[in-house]
Amino acid sequence: MKLKGVSRPGHGRVRCIALALLAAVAVATLPVQAETADPLEPANRKVWAFNDAMDRWIVKPVAKGYDRFVPVPVKRGFHNMFENLETPGTAVNQFLQGKPGAGLSDTTRFLVNSTFGLLGWFDVASKGGLKKHNEDFGQTFAVWGIGSGPFVMLPALGPSTTTDTFGSVLDFFTNPVNLINPERDRYVVRGFDLLDARVQLLTVEKAISGDRYLFVRDAFLQRRNFLIHDGIVEDDPFLDDFDEEYDEDYDAEGEGEPANESF
Repeated sequence: MKLKGVSRPGHGRVRCIALALLAAVAVATLPVQAETADPLEPANRKVWAFNDAMDRWIVKPVAKGYDRFVPVPVKRGFHNMFENLETPGTAVNQFLQGKPGAGLSDTTRFLVNSTFGLLGWFDVASKGGLKKHNEDFGQTFAVWGIGSGPFVMLPALGPSTTTDTFGSVLDFFTNPVNLINPERDRYVVRGFDLLDARVQLLTVEKAISGDRYLFVRDAFLQRRNFLIHDGIVEDDPFLDDFDEEYDEDYDAEGEGEPANESF
């Protein structure tokens, strides 16, 4: 089965996360713990408890307020801009993974949205047929044959693996946000980026059940596997049904956003 949500305009990142969370529901009763590389679980759970408390009392209330009171066109515009800023890194990793065609497409996408799309506020490229992709250095390392390493829960940043953590440092330097001056404005932009990412999870996090740590860990690892393989996964009746339902919502909305998203 080929899942192509990452290429649809405007909601690729949300769709991947939602798909991973809902897939985790289907396997929640399976003995996945023995199959998951999590030798650091005791330490990870302590970090998870800290992150969860910080999210519950600070981050989530701010995200809910932002989602409720900021007009939809403004939220959509900021979301488009932040996704556009990730595109140069995606293009670099496409080339490093031996996909020059996709790399040129993403480079063109960034140039089109940064100019005609007013710094990415409008996703003009998607309407012109330039699909959005999702690549990072963690995925590139996997393509090169480097293992993911143990699962780690990072303070404030959330789930990762040792290889993805190193890759995220390189991802940091491919983001044009680093060019923003003064430094204060750079931090403001990064703060809004994190806020936008948290808003995307307000709806899909309702699928979390049981042991929240295990659920999020397994959902994250499934999502990473999904991204590494460019959306090609083994046949799964649950995922097939979800994909069909999602396609129906997407087609019903008709504007590049699924019917069950907050914006």
